[in-house]
Formats: sequence, structure tokens, C-alpha cells
Amino acid sequence: MRFGYGTNGFANHRLGDALRVLADLGYDGVALTLDHQHLDPFAPDLARRVAALAGELDRLGLAVVIETGARFLLDPWRKHSPTFLDPGRVRRIEFLTRAVEIAADLGAEAVSFWSGNRPGDLSTEDAWDHLVAGCADVLEAADEHDVKLGFEPEPGMLVEDLDGYFELARRLGDPERFGLTLDIGHCRCNESASVPDCVRRALPRLVNVQIDDMRRGTHEHLEFGAGEIEFPPVLAALAPYTGLVAVELPRDSHAAPRIARESLEFLRKAVIA
Repeated sequence: MRFGYGTNGFANHRLGDALRVLADLGYDGVALTLDHQHLDPFAPDLARRVAALAGELDRLGLAVVIETGARFLLDPWRKHSPTFLDPGRVRRIEFLTRAVEIAADLGAEAVSFWSGNRPGDLSTEDAWDHLVAGCADVLEAADEHDVKLGFEPEPGMLVEDLDGYFELARRLGDPERFGLTLDIGHCRCNESASVPDCVRRALPRLVNVQIDDMRRGTHEHLEFGAGEIEFPPVLAALAPYTGLVAVELPRDSHAAPRIARESLEFLRKAVIA
């Protein structure tokens, strides 16, 4: 099994330093969140920085997936805004299109993204219409650049669970390129099935995995052992999957090297348990 770590858990590190720490610890890859401090997708020297990063990833032997959950990259006042469901949704689509282009240049395994929260003045059906139209635009870019997409169900958003993902895929015509990002913690947080059963259901569409601990009903990413998930059965269920399994601890940058080391040790033991 190939383990990675999310750069949103290294927010206080320079990107190059974070990559070297992860490589030194023995990680196989990185889940790179495009953000102002880590490969700003709107920087004027983007092409040069992407080329340099591609060389560094190759030198370190790290695979990469692209994550797009930066909090204030698009709007300095509103977290995660605009989404597919907001009036400024064109800005989100532009960002995701750039993410696809960056992914192609880096040889990334997938680009991961989510729906956003439904505004109170927007009907559910109109929200779905906006989401389907926006995803279709991103799919067009992904087809052009031969990049896999991993759509993530996110608790509290319009698409918050596996049922929602499969409904969205159906509305899009079930395109093969429209894969699934599965956060293991989310399965414990808000899915009715067991976490291993969620994994087995997801496997045919799975292109990206985020892993963390969590408790039922509480969307809080926890270090391994601090939540309610029993990981050996989860990792056993994941055995057919060949992509990255990346630790997702976005609020733990204050102790990133220690937590990254302990996380990898935990996961390696859980695989053989």
C-alpha cells in the first residue's frame, strides 16, 4: 500500500521543505493542496514553479495528487468560496481547470474536489443543476489533458456521502474519468454503513483516498487512535486499490514532522495487523 501525506498538514513549512521531510520519513507520495503558500495557481511565474516542482518530485521519488480545498485562496473573506453553487462559480471552475492543467504537467494521479454548501436562497434542484454544469466543464478540461478526477463527498455539503456521489455521477452520464475521492474519516462521521463496507462500495470508482480518524457525527479530522475507527479491517478492504492513501490532518501543522512520522508508523503496523 502506498502512503502519502497532505500538504495542508504542513502549512507552516515551505513546500520544498515539506516534501523533503515526507520523503525522508518514507512516504510514497504527497497530496498537494494548491494554495497561496504552496504552489499558488494564480502566481505569475506558475509555469516555472510547476516545472521545478515536477523535477523535485521526481528526484525525491514522490507521487502526487492535487487537492483543491484551500480555505481562502479564491476569496479572502469567505472560506472555500466561491463554490459551484455560488454566484461567482466561474471563479471556482477557472481554479479547477488550472488544477487540471497543473496535474497534467506534474503527472498527478488525480485532481480532487467537492461540491460546496448549498446557499439558503438556492433550491436543491437549482443547486444540483449548477453542480452538474460545473462538473461537466471540469470534465471537459480533464478529457483534454487526460487527467483523472476524484470527486469527494464532504459532510455538510450538497454532496456529502456516497449516495450523493453516485447520484452526481449518474446525472453526468457516469463518465469513466469522473472518479471518487474517499475520506476514510468521513465514512465514520456520516455514512450509515461500516467503514470497510464503504470502502468496498467505493472501490470500483476510487482514484484517491484520504485517511484520518474520526467520530460518529463529528466532522473533525483526528490523529490515528484519537477517534473510533478500527483501521486494520479498513486497510484490508483497501487492498485492491493501488493509488495513494494520503493522511489528511489539516489542523495539525503545528507538529507536522512528528505527526507525519507517527502516522506512517501507525499505518504500516495496521496493514500487517
